Amino acid sequence: MPARIERLVTSGTFSLDGGTWDVDNNVWLVGDDEEVLVIDAAHDAAALVEAVGDRRVVALICTHGHNDHINAAGDFRDAAKAPVWLNPADRMLWDTQYDVSPDHELADGTTFEVAGTTLRAIHTPGHSPGSTCLYAEDLNAVFTGDTLFHGGPGATGRSYSDKPTILESIRSKLLTLPPDTIVHTGHGDTTTIAAEVANIS
Repeated sequence: MPARIERLVTSGTFSLDGGTWDVDNNVWLVGDDEEVLVIDAAHDAAALVEAVGDRRVVALICTHGHNDHINAAGDFRDAAKAPVWLNPADRMLWDTQYDVSPDHELADGTTFEVAGTTLRAIHTPGHSPGSTCLYAEDLNAVFTGDTLFHGGPGATGRSYSDKPTILESIRSKLLTLPPDTIVHTGHGDTTTIAAEVANIS
């Protein structure tokens, strides 16, 4: 049986550049009854531990270093013995939350195997320097963090972000995926690659 995709929505705050906003985050789990890979540990480590259950955690992948995507990573790592991966270009954001390093450096092309499924990291800078998506071809799915949403690109009006960069990342690395690929976002509803072509300008 192929790996399944589960979504856990957690609520908390996002803080950067002196501002704080209430946010709901999507935490994605990919796996089966035996093992699971987790994408972004947002806000509520206890809820994530409960969602994982007694499954082995292959990896915790941080799509980027903004606090609302990593603020439960430390407690979840300790509770689930989950190795944490983060692109080193976002280390300055990680360091605002933690005094310890992530376990592994996430690079473009890094692959992960879970429940017979391969996920491939795609470095998509723009929302942050280290923003990274995960593509699971056999699940017809891409996990885009805050790079691509239902309705267009992620925000670029804050520190360490750049609009031309995110647009280039999306055009060259995401819109080249099959049009029917399902886009699982860091916040809000899912979409498809085809649906977002018109929203990238």
